[in-house]
Amino acid sequence: MEFAIGIYLALASALFGIGAIGFLLRRNALIQLMSIELMLNAVNVLLVAFNRVHPENMAGQVFAFFVIAIAAAEAAVGLAIVISLFRLKQTVETDSADELRY
Repeated sequence: MEFAIGIYLALASALFGIGAIGFLLRRNALIQLMSIELMLNAVNVLLVAFNRVHPENMAGQVFAFFVIAIAAAEAAVGLAIVISLFRLKQTVETDSADELRY
């Protein structure tokens, strides 16, 4: 059975496109964070799929592990920023975050 990377490429492209559109069109900071996570997961799908094509080294899975670690750190910092924004402005809409201090 041959590994069909085209299916995973199409899946990752669709996930990345949905994430990019969600980030660009929505103004809710939580939705934007989820869109960034969706784009990072699309990259992970591609890394693991390309690792299946070249199984002699585990570089794709190692990079996917680091992307997961970076995504966890990004989520923690992003949620802290969203909580701080909500405490200052009483909303999580990014249009209201136009100044750096209260």
